[in-house]
Amino acid sequence: MASESSFDVVSKVDRQEVDNALNQAAKEVSQRYDFKNVGASIAWSGESVVIIANSEERAKAVLDVFHTKLIRRGISLKALDTGDPVASGKEYRMVSTLKEGLSSEDAKKIAKIVREEGLKGVKTQITGDELRVSAKSRDELQSVIALLKGSDLDVALQFVNYR
Repeated sequence: MASESSFDVVSKVDRQEVDNALNQAAKEVSQRYDFKNVGASIAWSGESVVIIANSEERAKAVLDVFHTKLIRRGISLKALDTGDPVASGKEYRMVSTLKEGLSSEDAKKIAKIVREEGLKGVKTQITGDELRVSAKSRDELQSVIALLKGSDLDVALQFVNYR
């Protein structure tokens, strides 16, 4: 009975949930009194989200509304990479992109955290944009999950294929 248990560490975003959050934020921005006559809007532009307003503060307020909707839908804000407001004529634009997949540097950083914890029999393997963690005991895998949830990484992590 020397079977190994494993799980994959991934960084994925449910695109439908992000789309729902964006639609809710756009509806709130169109209806709120403090956004009237300021040209505030939020919409998809290809694979990124574009926020437009007539002042830097209004653009940040629209971003705050979007963040609130994302949190309510269970999407980590670490999955969103937002730039600073940029003046474009009479309006300010902010572009936010979704970060998906673990970069090789992030995967190596996570593997190093697991190794430094010193759990016996826990192995990590980087495959593409995910990291496979395997061990003989499921208890060790649970402790690795708890360790990674408690660590301060700048990527949103999900744990899938737990077997």
